[in-house]
Amino acid sequence: MELDGKVAIVTGGASGIGGAITRVLTRRGARVVAVDIDADAGAALEADLGDAVAFLEGDVAAKETADAAGALAVERFGRLTSLINNAHASRQKMFTDLTEEDWSLSFDTGLLATRNFMLAAYPELRKEGGSVVNFGSGAGLDGQVTQAAYASAKEAIRGLSRVVANEWAGEKIRVNVVCPIALTPGVANWRDAYPQMYDAVVAKIPLGRFGDPEGDVAPIVAFLVGDDSAYMTGQTLMADGGAIKLH
Repeated sequence: MELDGKVAIVTGGASGIGGAITRVLTRRGARVVAVDIDADAGAALEADLGDAVAFLEGDVAAKETADAAGALAVERFGRLTSLINNAHASRQKMFTDLTEEDWSLSFDTGLLATRNFMLAAYPELRKEGGSVVNFGSGAGLDGQVTQAAYASAKEAIRGLSRVVANEWAGEKIRVNVVCPIALTPGVANWRDAYPQMYDAVVAKIPLGRFGDPEGDVAPIVAFLVGDDSAYMTGQTLMADGGAIKLH
C-alpha cells in the first residue's frame, strides 16, 4: 500500500474530518496517533482499527498534549513521518459580539495548537524528512460573515505554513495547507443555525454540494502525506468543489 511505513499524528483524529483522515490513512497502510478530546470516539476508533491506531485523549490547546503525541508515535510505532493539524474549535458570531474568550478559543486550538504540534513533531520529522498538513479555510479567504475569530486564526495558520515551508525545506520537511468544504457534524449545526448562509455557500460551489470527509477530503490529505507529493510544499489546496480558485 502506498502509505506503508508512514506514521502520522492527526489532531481531532477520532471524528469528523479528522476521523475520516485517520481511517483513510490506515486503510492505505499508515499508522496513526489520533489526538482528540472525545474519549468515547477514540475508544471506538481503536476498537475498529486495532493496532493501526493509537488514541491519545487530550486538549490540543495544551502544549503537553503535543509533546505527548510525538512521544507516543515513537513509542508505539518507532518513528513519526507526518503531522496533520486538523482540530480547531471556534464560535460563530458577528465580529462585534465576539468575546475575549471566543478569540482565545479559536487561536488556542487553531494557530497555537498548530505551532505547538509542529514544534513537537520537528525533531522526528527532520531525521528523514516528512510532511506537515495544516488546515486553512475558505472562511478566511472569502471573509465569511460570523467567522471573524475562526477566519483570522486560519489565515494565520496559512501564513505560518508558508514561512515554515521555506525554513524546513532544506531538511526535506514539506508543509502544505488544505482548505476543505465538508459536511461534518459541526457544519450540520451551522447549517441548522444559519440555513440561508449554508444555502448561499452551496450555491457558490460549482460541483453543487458539500464534500464528504472520507470520500473527498481525506484522500487529498493522504496524497500530501505520501511520496507522490514529494515536490510540493508551501501550497494551499482547495478541497472545496471549486468554490474558491486561487491564483
